[in-house]
Amino acid sequence: MDNAGARTSADLEIQDRRSGRSYPIELIDGALPAAELRVIKQNPDDFGLLSYDPSFGSTVACRSKITFVDGERGVLEYRGYPIQQLAENCSFLEVAYLLAEGTAPTAAQLRDWQAELAQAAPPRPELLNLIAALPTSAHPMSTLTAAVAAMGAVYSDARQISTPAERRVHAIRLIAQVPGLAAAAFRRHQGLPVLDAGGNLDYTARFLELLFEPGRVQQSEIVRRALDVLFILHADHEQNCSTSVVRAVSSAGSDPYAVVSAGVAALSGPLHGGANEQVLEMLREIQAGQDLEAFLAQVRSGRRRLMGFGHRVYKTYDPRARIIQQVAGQVFEVLGKNPLIDLATQLEQAALADDYFVQRRLYPNVDFYSGLIYEAMGLPAEMFPVLFAVARTTGWVAHWMEAEADPERRIARPRQIYTGPHELQYQSPS
Repeated sequence: MDNAGARTSADLEIQDRRSGRSYPIELIDGALPAAELRVIKQNPDDFGLLSYDPSFGSTVACRSKITFVDGERGVLEYRGYPIQQLAENCSFLEVAYLLAEGTAPTAAQLRDWQAELAQAAPPRPELLNLIAALPTSAHPMSTLTAAVAAMGAVYSDARQISTPAERRVHAIRLIAQVPGLAAAAFRRHQGLPVLDAGGNLDYTARFLELLFEPGRVQQSEIVRRALDVLFILHADHEQNCSTSVVRAVSSAGSDPYAVVSAGVAALSGPLHGGANEQVLEMLREIQAGQDLEAFLAQVRSGRRRLMGFGHRVYKTYDPRARIIQQVAGQVFEVLGKNPLIDLATQLEQAALADDYFVQRRLYPNVDFYSGLIYEAMGLPAEMFPVLFAVARTTGWVAHWMEAEADPERRIARPRQIYTGPHELQYQSPS
């Protein structure tokens, strides 16, 4: 049998039964380098073998030091720190620093970080004018997408991204201003004037002050801390749809505001940022009179989907879901119990006791309880993905900075398998 390669030491050997040749393959960090497949050809003029991976579920696109996910064991870590520790012991500002700067902050660094963000927080008047010019019927995510993209037009240094110092300016500006733009999008959607916030507030307290009139119960310390935890849990999640979009757009050299705006646009889709809204719709439908067991029977038969259960990555209980369940109880003590929480708990218990769901490893995910909390805060369902975007901006920024510093990065350019016709004869319309 012919050997197509000269290497004597390899992790794998691929045998091509078409040609009878074998090809030694060396793995990179346990992954198969897709470019290695290009040497597998039936004749010298062939392009070489390509891998077919719709939606990139089995493709590694980058190396990253930001977030680690082990879906089999239900592990989530930011920069090596377990999410449970961060949610219990840290503020969102600490986690934002950890993700963006790469290390946990000292007390002095945290004070400076908070001061930098507070100074950069007020959005430019042009951005608020843009939001005010949009109709109140506009979805807040559409408004936020436009406003973040417009930052690239408002700031003259938007394309200055060649050095770490220049990139850090944009990172702080985005992390600081997206909450204000998100709150303005919410207020515009409600037909209410934009609010101002005090200068000495921390990140999450400032956001609540921008959302609600002063003195509202939503601004209590328990609610503030609950939202802080929710922001921590949503800050990053490895190469999800919106983050992979962020990396793809950044690979073209686009300014960071266009990059993050693309992330917001991806997150606006109901299959990504809108899943918790679908959970509430499902619970209301069951509450309206459908028997719980009858609903589960429809799910087992394939006629319905059990929203908030199962995850593309996690094949066990989403570690974020357990934390959110605890947070929900604390919020309901202050704001009043969401009447859907008992039904959600019954649904979870019934599903976890059902072999159909257990065998398919369908467990509650981060979306199952989060919408109940946001609704208790008095926020409409269309604001749920906006809150997601506020938290995830830090993760997007971290991935953007990491990608910009990656010497291996090239412009994203997936291949395709063409399935259309060939050599048609065009006839001009007579």
